[in-house]
Amino acid sequence: MAQAPVAHRARSGWSGVLVGVGIAAFVDETVFHQLLHWHHFYDKSTSDIGLVSDGLFHAFGWFAVVLGLVLMADLRRRGTLSWRRFTAGILLGAGVFQLYDGTIQHKLLGLHQIRYGVDLVPYDWTWNVLAVLLIVAGLVLVRRA
Repeated sequence: MAQAPVAHRARSGWSGVLVGVGIAAFVDETVFHQLLHWHHFYDKSTSDIGLVSDGLFHAFGWFAVVLGLVLMADLRRRGTLSWRRFTAGILLGAGVFQLYDGTIQHKLLGLHQIRYGVDLVPYDWTWNVLAVLLIVAGLVLVRRA
């Protein structure tokens, strides 16, 4: 297949970013909010408000994935999808979302913590180091694309 134009390669990356953000949101919502019950998206109010905030967060993640996949499908239909850029976008989207969540939402805004009633240091380090590793992997893949 011929090299995709720069705009299509960028669009491949952005569609991956949306999918990556949605995947990270889905994993966070499913594992930490629903299965482990460690926190809600917004923990500064009642449990009912926490559940509503989780629903809005879940909808955000779902819409990000759908939009990203629609963009990806359009590029694929045109024969201009860059799979490497798409994959790099997924890693970057997931990593940036997770780093944003761990630094801005957890620490700066204090919307919620990863977990309550425990020493947060190992959780924070694990959360943010994994985010940085995803970002680095995505950047390496972008560079090779």
